[in-house]
Amino acid sequence: VQLVESGGGLVQTGGSLRLSCAVSGFTLANSAIGWFRQAPGKEREGISCFSATDGSTYYSDSVKGRFTISRDRNTVYLQMVTLKPEDTAVYYCYADPPYGSPYWGQGTQVTVSS
Repeated sequence: VQLVESGGGLVQTGGSLRLSCAVSGFTLANSAIGWFRQAPGKEREGISCFSATDGSTYYSDSVKGRFTISRDRNTVYLQMVTLKPEDTAVYYCYADPPYGSPYWGQGTQVTVSS
């Protein structure tokens, strides 16, 4: 099983980025999939996901209205607009199957300069 994130980088305040997470060796059916992030010195924060039960989407208050999660077959995307310095973090993709432990990607750095 592999989850490979891409699309991170350095962007100015107000800019946009689109993260991708390519999933292989694993079927996403009946699994939650989404994104966490971890800023320096802070705990990992769940920011967006697709529900395993009905495919509905979830957004944390910190990103609601600015980030959009989407999926295409075995790739999950996170479109981020109106980025702020506080969005600076390592962004991790995860997939949580109905049984067993979640799978995690290696993370991609997003840095928003002020």
